[in-house]
Amino acid sequence: MYRVDDRMQIGLEFNPAAGEIGPLLNYMVHTETESMPMINFGTSSDRIGTPAGVQSYYFTFAKTLDSRVVPYVSLNYSEYEQRFNFPFGASFYLHNNWLLMPMNDGRKSHLLLTYRQPSQSISLMWVWFKHPGVSFSWQF
Repeated sequence: MYRVDDRMQIGLEFNPAAGEIGPLLNYMVHTETESMPMINFGTSSDRIGTPAGVQSYYFTFAKTLDSRVVPYVSLNYSEYEQRFNFPFGASFYLHNNWLLMPMNDGRKSHLLLTYRQPSQSISLMWVWFKHPGVSFSWQF
């Protein structure tokens, strides 16, 4: 990911299991305030389990409930399914750099445990509550 400015990031997503490289874009439409949620627009590869080469486009709304819990809901358009779906989940800040995220991608549920640093992270994934996985990310 490359941070263009305070609101926009662009990057590439590499999925070696699918042999896929695709674009990433995140744009902060509205930052979170006391009365309004964060609103983010973006695109990435479609969900886990879809064929390579299809994108999803989403608006995500998130609101901090307290300093440790941040639920979200998205309006997501799936190129693969050619329809909208509604992913949702929450981030639970466990301790310092540790984050637990139960989530549903609009069809199936997953669980991620992430260790974050300012410019990199590693996530252990339990995909569909069946398959283990790992994800690495870094920002430059």
